Amino acid sequence: MIGGLALRECLGRPEVAEVTSIGRRSVGEQHSKLTEVEHQDFGDFGGLDSFEHQDVALFCLGAYTGAVPDAQFREITVDYTVAFAKALHAASPTATVCFLSGQGADPSERSRIAFARYKGAAEKALLAQGFPRVFIFRPGYIYPVTPRREPNLSYRLLRGLYPLARRLYPNLGIASDDLALAMVEAGLRGTGRHESPILENRDIRTFAAELKR
Repeated sequence: MIGGLALRECLGRPEVAEVTSIGRRSVGEQHSKLTEVEHQDFGDFGGLDSFEHQDVALFCLGAYTGAVPDAQFREITVDYTVAFAKALHAASPTATVCFLSGQGADPSERSRIAFARYKGAAEKALLAQGFPRVFIFRPGYIYPVTPRREPNLSYRLLRGLYPLARRLYPNLGIASDDLALAMVEAGLRGTGRHESPILENRDIRTFAAELKR
Protein backbone atom coordinates (compact mmCIF):
# COMPACT_ATOMS: atom_id res chain seq x y z
CA MET A 1 0.00 0.00 0.00
CA ILE A 2 2.64 2.55 1.02
CA GLY A 3 5.13 1.37 -1.58
CA GLY A 4 2.59 1.92 -4.35
CA LEU A 5 1.69 5.41 -3.14
CA ALA A 6 5.37 6.32 -2.72
CA LEU A 7 6.08 5.03 -6.22
CA ARG A 8 3.41 7.25 -7.76
CA GLU A 9 4.64 10.21 -5.69
CA CYS A 10 8.17 9.68 -7.04
CA LEU A 11 7.01 9.35 -10.64
CA GLY A 12 5.15 12.64 -10.35
CA ARG A 13 8.16 14.56 -9.05
CA PRO A 14 10.09 16.53 -11.71
CA GLU A 15 13.29 16.27 -9.66
CA VAL A 16 13.19 12.47 -9.82
CA ALA A 17 14.86 11.30 -13.02
CA GLU A 18 14.53 7.52 -12.68
CA VAL A 19 12.69 5.05 -10.44
CA THR A 20 13.57 1.38 -10.04
CA SER A 21 10.99 -0.96 -8.53
CA ILE A 22 12.06 -4.40 -7.29
CA GLY A 23 9.23 -6.85 -6.69
CA ARG A 24 7.91 -10.31 -7.37
CA ARG A 25 5.37 -9.04 -9.86
CA SER A 26 4.58 -5.95 -11.88
CA VAL A 27 3.33 -2.89 -10.02
CA GLY A 28 0.92 -2.16 -12.86
CA GLU A 29 2.31 1.28 -13.65
CA GLN A 30 3.45 2.49 -17.05
CA HIS A 31 5.85 5.44 -17.01
CA SER A 32 8.93 6.54 -18.91
CA LYS A 33 10.85 6.99 -15.64
CA LEU A 34 10.04 3.54 -14.29
CA THR A 35 12.18 0.42 -14.57
CA GLU A 36 10.62 -2.69 -13.08
CA VAL A 37 12.78 -5.56 -11.88
CA GLU A 38 11.02 -8.83 -11.11
CA HIS A 39 12.92 -10.78 -8.47
CA GLN A 40 11.62 -13.72 -6.46
CA ASP A 41 14.12 -14.24 -3.63
CA PHE A 42 14.24 -11.21 -1.34
CA GLY A 43 16.75 -13.01 0.84
CA ASP A 44 19.37 -12.93 -1.91
CA PHE A 45 19.87 -10.02 -4.28
CA GLY A 46 23.16 -11.33 -5.69
CA GLY A 47 23.54 -10.83 -9.40
CA LEU A 48 21.24 -7.81 -9.64
CA ASP A 49 22.82 -4.64 -10.97
CA SER A 50 19.73 -2.58 -10.10
CA PHE A 51 21.30 -1.28 -6.88
CA GLU A 52 24.01 0.69 -8.66
CA HIS A 53 23.89 4.51 -8.91
CA GLN A 54 20.89 4.87 -6.58
CA ASP A 55 20.47 8.08 -4.57
CA VAL A 56 17.45 7.13 -2.45
CA ALA A 57 15.88 3.83 -1.42
CA LEU A 58 12.39 3.43 0.04
CA PHE A 59 11.94 0.05 1.76
CA CYS A 60 8.26 -0.63 2.41
CA LEU A 61 8.16 -4.43 2.45
CA GLY A 62 6.32 -6.12 5.31
CA ALA A 63 3.72 -8.61 6.47
CA TYR A 64 0.78 -8.37 8.85
CA THR A 65 1.11 -9.98 12.27
CA GLY A 66 -0.48 -13.40 12.18
CA ALA A 67 -0.60 -13.57 8.39
CA VAL A 68 2.34 -15.99 8.19
CA PRO A 69 4.13 -18.36 10.64
CA ASP A 70 6.54 -16.72 13.08
CA ALA A 71 9.71 -17.96 11.35
CA GLN A 72 8.52 -16.57 8.04
CA PHE A 73 7.41 -13.35 9.70
CA ARG A 74 10.94 -12.85 11.04
CA GLU A 75 12.45 -13.69 7.67
CA ILE A 76 10.29 -11.10 5.91
CA THR A 77 10.75 -8.44 8.56
CA VAL A 78 14.43 -8.85 9.44
CA ASP A 79 16.27 -11.03 6.92
CA TYR A 80 14.84 -9.36 3.83
CA THR A 81 15.69 -5.93 5.22
CA VAL A 82 19.27 -6.95 5.96
CA ALA A 83 19.74 -8.56 2.54
CA PHE A 84 18.43 -5.45 0.81
CA ALA A 85 20.59 -3.13 2.92
CA LYS A 86 23.75 -5.11 2.24
CA ALA A 87 23.14 -5.22 -1.50
CA LEU A 88 22.36 -1.51 -1.64
CA HIS A 89 25.33 -0.48 0.48
CA ALA A 90 27.72 -2.55 -1.62
CA ALA A 91 26.55 -0.88 -4.84
CA SER A 92 25.43 2.60 -3.65
CA PRO A 93 27.05 3.28 -0.26
CA THR A 94 26.05 6.96 -0.22
CA ALA A 95 22.34 6.34 -0.76
CA THR A 96 19.71 7.69 1.63
CA VAL A 97 17.43 4.98 3.03
CA CYS A 98 13.85 5.42 4.23
CA PHE A 99 12.54 2.40 6.12
CA LEU A 100 8.93 1.66 6.96
CA SER A 101 8.97 0.29 10.50
CA GLY A 102 6.10 0.49 12.98
CA GLN A 103 4.98 1.98 16.26
CA GLY A 104 6.48 0.15 19.23
CA ALA A 105 9.54 -1.20 17.42
CA ASP A 106 12.08 -2.34 20.01
CA PRO A 107 15.76 -2.33 18.93
CA SER A 108 16.67 -4.00 22.23
CA GLU A 109 14.66 -7.02 21.00
CA ARG A 110 13.33 -7.65 24.52
CA SER A 111 9.68 -7.00 23.74
CA ARG A 112 7.25 -9.89 24.12
CA ILE A 113 5.59 -8.79 20.88
CA ALA A 114 7.17 -10.39 17.82
CA PHE A 115 6.40 -7.41 15.58
CA ALA A 116 8.21 -5.05 17.96
CA ARG A 117 11.24 -7.35 18.31
CA TYR A 118 11.62 -8.00 14.61
CA LYS A 119 11.09 -4.42 13.47
CA GLY A 120 13.55 -3.33 16.15
CA ALA A 121 16.13 -5.83 14.93
CA ALA A 122 15.67 -4.61 11.35
CA GLU A 123 16.09 -0.98 12.43
CA LYS A 124 19.26 -1.78 14.35
CA ALA A 125 20.79 -3.67 11.44
CA LEU A 126 19.93 -0.92 8.99
CA LEU A 127 21.43 1.82 11.16
CA ALA A 128 24.60 -0.23 11.56
CA GLN A 129 25.06 -0.76 7.83
CA GLY A 130 26.89 2.54 7.32
CA PHE A 131 24.60 4.65 5.15
CA PRO A 132 25.13 8.40 5.62
CA ARG A 133 21.40 9.03 6.11
CA VAL A 134 18.73 6.64 7.34
CA PHE A 135 15.18 7.66 8.21
CA ILE A 136 13.03 5.21 10.13
CA PHE A 137 9.27 5.71 10.06
CA ARG A 138 7.21 4.27 12.92
CA PRO A 139 3.55 4.88 12.07
CA GLY A 140 0.66 3.71 14.18
CA TYR A 141 -2.43 2.54 12.35
CA ILE A 142 -2.12 3.38 8.65
CA TYR A 143 -5.47 4.55 7.30
CA PRO A 144 -5.93 3.52 3.64
CA VAL A 145 -7.12 6.47 1.58
CA THR A 146 -7.85 4.26 -1.43
CA PRO A 147 -10.10 1.17 -1.53
CA ARG A 148 -8.45 -2.13 -0.73
CA ARG A 149 -9.25 -5.56 0.66
CA GLU A 150 -8.54 -5.47 4.39
CA PRO A 151 -6.43 -8.36 5.73
CA ASN A 152 -8.72 -9.22 8.66
CA LEU A 153 -11.74 -8.16 10.73
CA SER A 154 -9.70 -5.92 13.04
CA TYR A 155 -8.47 -3.85 10.13
CA ARG A 156 -11.99 -3.61 8.69
CA LEU A 157 -13.21 -2.27 12.02
CA LEU A 158 -10.31 0.15 12.34
CA ARG A 159 -10.93 1.52 8.88
CA GLY A 160 -14.55 2.21 9.71
CA LEU A 161 -13.85 3.74 13.11
CA TYR A 162 -10.72 5.73 12.30
CA PRO A 163 -12.36 8.92 10.90
CA LEU A 164 -14.17 9.36 14.23
CA ALA A 165 -11.46 7.96 16.51
CA ARG A 166 -8.78 10.29 15.17
CA ARG A 167 -10.81 13.27 16.42
CA LEU A 168 -10.45 11.94 19.95
CA TYR A 169 -7.00 10.38 19.54
CA PRO A 170 -5.18 12.30 16.78
CA ASN A 171 -2.00 10.28 17.24
CA LEU A 172 -3.75 6.94 16.74
CA GLY A 173 -2.51 6.66 13.16
CA ILE A 174 -1.81 8.41 9.90
CA ALA A 175 -3.32 8.49 6.41
CA SER A 176 -1.48 6.33 3.92
CA ASP A 177 -0.86 9.16 1.44
CA ASP A 178 0.60 11.38 4.17
CA LEU A 179 3.00 8.62 5.19
CA ALA A 180 4.10 8.03 1.59
CA LEU A 181 4.59 11.77 1.04
CA ALA A 182 6.73 12.07 4.18
CA MET A 183 8.92 9.12 3.19
CA VAL A 184 9.56 10.45 -0.31
CA GLU A 185 10.30 13.97 0.92
CA ALA A 186 12.68 12.65 3.59
CA GLY A 187 14.56 10.68 0.97
CA LEU A 188 14.89 13.63 -1.38
CA ARG A 189 15.42 16.53 1.02
CA GLY A 190 15.64 15.25 4.58
CA THR A 191 13.21 15.96 7.39
CA GLY A 192 14.00 19.60 8.15
CA ARG A 193 13.90 20.35 11.85
CA HIS A 194 13.19 16.72 12.75
CA GLU A 195 16.78 15.84 13.59
CA SER A 196 16.31 12.28 14.85
CA PRO A 197 16.58 9.47 12.28
CA ILE A 198 13.50 7.92 13.91
CA LEU A 199 10.13 9.49 13.22
CA GLU A 200 7.32 8.34 15.48
CA ASN A 201 3.70 8.64 14.40
CA ARG A 202 3.36 12.17 15.83
CA ASP A 203 6.53 13.29 14.03
CA ILE A 204 5.31 11.88 10.72
CA ARG A 205 1.95 13.62 11.05
CA THR A 206 3.63 16.94 11.86
CA PHE A 207 6.10 16.59 9.01
CA ALA A 208 3.39 15.70 6.49
CA ALA A 209 1.26 18.65 7.63
CA GLU A 210 4.24 20.99 7.15
CA LEU A 211 4.76 19.69 3.61
CA LYS A 212 1.16 20.34 2.65
CA ARG A 213 1.07 23.95 3.85
